[in-house]
Amino acid sequence: MNPRLADVSCLDSRGLHRMAYWEWGDPSARHAVVCVHGLSRQGRDFDTLAMDLAPQLRVVCPDIVGRGRSGRLADPAGYTVPQYVADIVTLLARLDVDTVDWVGTSMGGLIGLGVASLAGSPVRRLVLNDVGPAIEPAALERIKGYLGQPVRWASVEDAAEAIRQVSLGFGSHTPEQWLALTRPQLVADGDGWIPHYDPAIAVPFRAMTPEIAAAGEAALWAAWDGLGCPTLLLRGADSDLLSRATAEAMTRRGPRAQLHEFAGVGHAPMLVQPEQRAVVRDFLLS
Repeated sequence: MNPRLADVSCLDSRGLHRMAYWEWGDPSARHAVVCVHGLSRQGRDFDTLAMDLAPQLRVVCPDIVGRGRSGRLADPAGYTVPQYVADIVTLLARLDVDTVDWVGTSMGGLIGLGVASLAGSPVRRLVLNDVGPAIEPAALERIKGYLGQPVRWASVEDAAEAIRQVSLGFGSHTPEQWLALTRPQLVADGDGWIPHYDPAIAVPFRAMTPEIAAAGEAALWAAWDGLGCPTLLLRGADSDLLSRATAEAMTRRGPRAQLHEFAGVGHAPMLVQPEQRAVVRDFLLS
C-alpha cells in the first residue's frame, strides 16, 4: 500500500509556498485523520500508522513547509506555529472535509492544539504525542545542539546511524524500521546525502528567549483550557520534553486528557511499534 502525493499552495508574508502531503485511503471521505510530524521530521514518519488506519479512514500526512517534499519560506522568521496553523487551514479546505481527527507528534501536536482551539474548528478528536503547553528547557537546549547544523553523509547507512544518535528518545526499532524512518529524512547531494529540511527552520528556534518561551507557554495553556474535544495524551516515560508534572496537569485541566505512557521511550514515541499504534487506533475508532 503506497500513499498518494499531492500539494497545495499556501500564503506567507512574501507570497506563496507549496505544502506537500501524503494521502491514504478514500480520497472522497468527508472525515480525515491528519497526522503531523515533529520539528525536523516529515510526513512519511506515519507510514506504518497510516497503513493501519487506511482500510477504515482517510489519512493525510503533510510535510510541513521547509521539510520533506514541501517548499521553503523566503523569510525564515515565518517558520513558526501560527504560519503552520494557517497552512493547515488551507490544506483542510483543499481536502473538503467536514471533520478531522488529529495526531500530532511534538511540533505537530502544538500545531494541532492551535487548529483545535480555533472557533469553528473541525477537529473532533485530538492525539498529542509527547508535547504539551510547557516544554522543558533542557529539551530545547538539546534540540538547539543539532537543529540546522551543516551535515553530510556518504551513505544512507551512515546517515541512519548519525540520526539515531540524536534520536535515542524515539525508542527501540529494528534495523529495517529505522532505515524506513531514515530514508525520507534524506535528500541526495552529489554523491552523498543531507537532511531533507531547510536548515533555516532553526532561525526562529534559536532566537527564542525565556520571555518569548514564557509568553508562548501562557498562550498554549489558555488554548488548552479552552478545548472541549476528547483528547489522548501520549508520553514517553523517559521524555525530557514533556514532564510528568505537565502531563498530569493536562489530565486535570481543559479537555482532561487521557494519559498513556510508553516505558523505555523518551521524546518521542514514533508510533511504529504495534502497542503504540494500537493505543492510537483504539482511541480514534472508539
